[in-house]
Amino acid sequence: MPEAHSYDYAVVRVVPRVHREEFLNAGVILSCEGEDFLEARIDLDRDCLLRMDPGADLPRIEKHLESIVQICAGGPGSGPIGALSRRARYHWLTALRSSMIQTSLSHMGFTEDASATLHRLTRQLVSRDADSA
Repeated sequence: MPEAHSYDYAVVRVVPRVHREEFLNAGVILSCEGEDFLEARIDLDRDCLLRMDPGADLPRIEKHLESIVQICAGGPGSGPIGALSRRARYHWLTALRSSMIQTSLSHMGFTEDASATLHRLTRQLVSRDADSA
């Protein structure tokens, strides 16, 4: 029987007009020390974002979202934060901030497969396809 490991996750949110405090879930970051795992999945609904803010700078927003994926992966191209430990990168990415890209509070759970859990959470919390299912 596979061993269950604790994990933490946060939902990545795009807040196109911070002063209105409206947001769109755009991805999930999941950290699981027991599996030496840190990954982000992004699924930005561009149409929904443009309905919220027709003037949203999509290329800029997508660049910021991609940087989250790169920082999780670490290595070349992820800057000085990408050189930190996986756990430190998770905490840096999920720190509270007042910007266009924010995260929810961290939540935790137990999993036997961090990648499958990330996929499930992204489908449940972010993907618009899940709304029609």
